[in-house]
Amino acid sequence: MKTTLLKGRHLNSIVLRNIHAIYITLLIITINSSCTKLDIEEGTPPCIIEKIKEFNKTSLCEDAKVEKYSFQEKIVYVFDQGNCGADMSADVIDSECNYLGYLGGLDGNGEINGENFTNAVFIKTIWKKQQ
Repeated sequence: MKTTLLKGRHLNSIVLRNIHAIYITLLIITINSSCTKLDIEEGTPPCIIEKIKEFNKTSLCEDAKVEKYSFQEKIVYVFDQGNCGADMSADVIDSECNYLGYLGGLDGNGEINGENFTNAVFIKTIWKKQQ
């Protein structure tokens, strides 16, 4: 009976060590993945942060950025792809992640909701692609 009890304790010890090793491994993976943290302006809405994370992965230009504007009595964000290609467009999204339109592109569009975007007031750049 003593032998069975010792085997059970020994088995529990091995299981606990394995769980501990898995926990440490997951912790290291989490720390390493957070090292690629994007430098996004504090106070940015969560849905915009998620869009920036995706934009960071898909944007081709090294000078891609996201700028914050006041336009039509609300805050909007312009996802500027940068200058590495001709006729690229920049999506305009409000603070609730509603797509409002695009600027530039093949037709050189400059209007959002029927208003010229030159009426927008630039607030700040909230994110730039890290090189």
